[in-house]
Amino acid sequence: MLIPTALDAQLAAQRHDRLRVLVIGAGVAGITAAQLLRRQGLHPVLVDHLPTMDHPGYMLALMPTVDGAFADLGVQEACRAAGTPLARYRFRSHRGRPLRTDPLGELLRVYGDYNGIARGALLDVLTSHGCPVTWGTTIDRVDADGHARFVDREGSPQASAPFDLVIGADGIRSRMRAVLGAAEPDVVTTGWSGWVAWADDLGEHDLGEEVWGDGFFLGVYPVKDRLGVFLGGPDEELLDGPAAFAERVRQKTSGLGTRLEAALIAVVEAPDPHLWRLDDARARRWVLSRGVLLGDAAAGFLPTAGMGAGMAIESAWMLARMLAHAERDTLTAVLHAWERIERPRVEAAQGTSRALARLMFRRGADVAWLRESLMRVLSVRAALRPILRLLAERPDPDAVARDVTSPARRISP
Repeated sequence: MLIPTALDAQLAAQRHDRLRVLVIGAGVAGITAAQLLRRQGLHPVLVDHLPTMDHPGYMLALMPTVDGAFADLGVQEACRAAGTPLARYRFRSHRGRPLRTDPLGELLRVYGDYNGIARGALLDVLTSHGCPVTWGTTIDRVDADGHARFVDREGSPQASAPFDLVIGADGIRSRMRAVLGAAEPDVVTTGWSGWVAWADDLGEHDLGEEVWGDGFFLGVYPVKDRLGVFLGGPDEELLDGPAAFAERVRQKTSGLGTRLEAALIAVVEAPDPHLWRLDDARARRWVLSRGVLLGDAAAGFLPTAGMGAGMAIESAWMLARMLAHAERDTLTAVLHAWERIERPRVEAAQGTSRALARLMFRRGADVAWLRESLMRVLSVRAALRPILRLLAERPDPDAVARDVTSPARRISP
């Protein structure tokens, strides 16, 4: 449960902490980092510029990259209960005909859980032990001595306090990049967007499926007791609204079946479906002179590989585990070590999402046929190779942190 808390109360709680940490952004990454630090006995200040949690919500696929964080938070069973296993993935032709169904869950099981969950349900799980947050608050400045100036939603100053670490976790369109002194991020703009909606669960509870169409994309993904739906296409073709675009999809396909037809209807009938712009962002550096970037603020993913939330949670876990070994005099070394081991992993996963986007968002019947020919012959293990490598080669954050904070390292020239 997110617990609205006055800023003064949060500041007072951390007065005697060995590390005074400020987290800006009460999303998946920011909450994960804050909750993990609280399990270590710290009292990080968590703020968000929103007046309350009003995110429209969407579905997430959580790969085993999240298991370390969930184990440390003691929420593995709660997360399993709030989600549903993703055992199978079905790829359909641009006309809607099933081409192949692969046992993704079986391939990933050796590394851990692979589950579908609604974003809101995930945040409930992460905050199940209580999570203080100050709404309607952010910062507009961090001085060289670590003092951060808090402001309200109108920009009026509220307070100032010293911190050893400021974590910017305020999303893909992060303001903290500028506040903390980051350069402009590298961005991929696809020119596509899509609506997110929810449909009734019509069976096959462990099956996610996608249609990579000629000028459209339709995907359904199971979460607990319902289906998350994504219907997307080129921005200019979405201007007439969900009903007109759904009808174009029907005209381009045949044999979608009951489940995918129900998904189209769900988008059309949703009172205000969330429109998700399919762009990403990659900060050139995570560790900056005035703080660090985390989650989507550091690397905001396209949803094409279903890895953004999982890598954000892994990054928060890596950071928190390494901070457990840090004191004020070793903090900088620990932060640079964290970026050195985690940023290449996140950027590799983001690269997989970008590569899939280039494949998905190209138009034309000839392109569609070539894409489907590739999918017929490509083994699922080969398709998952970059992901499997990330899972198999997870570094040990405690070992890395112990190395950079060892007495021998600290006195070496």
